[in-house]
Amino acid sequence: MLRLTMRQEIHCDPATFWQHFFDADLSRRLFTEGLEFHGYTTVRQQDTATTIERTVAIEPKLTIPAPLAKVFGSSFRYTEEGVFDKASQVWRWRMISGTLPDKIRVTGTMRCVPLEATRVAREVEIEIEAKVMLLGGMIEETFKKQLSAGWERSAVVQNQWLREAAAS
Repeated sequence: MLRLTMRQEIHCDPATFWQHFFDADLSRRLFTEGLEFHGYTTVRQQDTATTIERTVAIEPKLTIPAPLAKVFGSSFRYTEEGVFDKASQVWRWRMISGTLPDKIRVTGTMRCVPLEATRVAREVEIEIEAKVMLLGGMIEETFKKQLSAGWERSAVVQNQWLREAAAS
């Protein structure tokens, strides 16, 4: 099992951060335009008094080693199911792989920590586990690399969009 911990600065206040995170259109744009994913669809989003639950279907743009390409095929898809606890302000999610869902486990948490009035730190912790004979370590390392690059790129894109919105 691998753990990935990241912290990226986002140039907005916490309310704006979470508002953008749960905006279905902005999320779709972030993944399809900003990260150049092949697909992103909000399957379900439900807002209650204490939580926001969201399920999305995602087809990322991946660069994977040849042995994994044979396992995952030409296109990899996954579903992300998550719950935001409004009291603790923590997003907890899990990824359900379209390939080998019973052998691959990816879970994570995300927090938004205020730094200043218009800056927050997005703190993300992810656990990756692949129980696949001979390929588990390669799958974990590949997922770690892809997830890290995606989260870093998304911070850059979000900050660019926030600058553009402030300038208009």
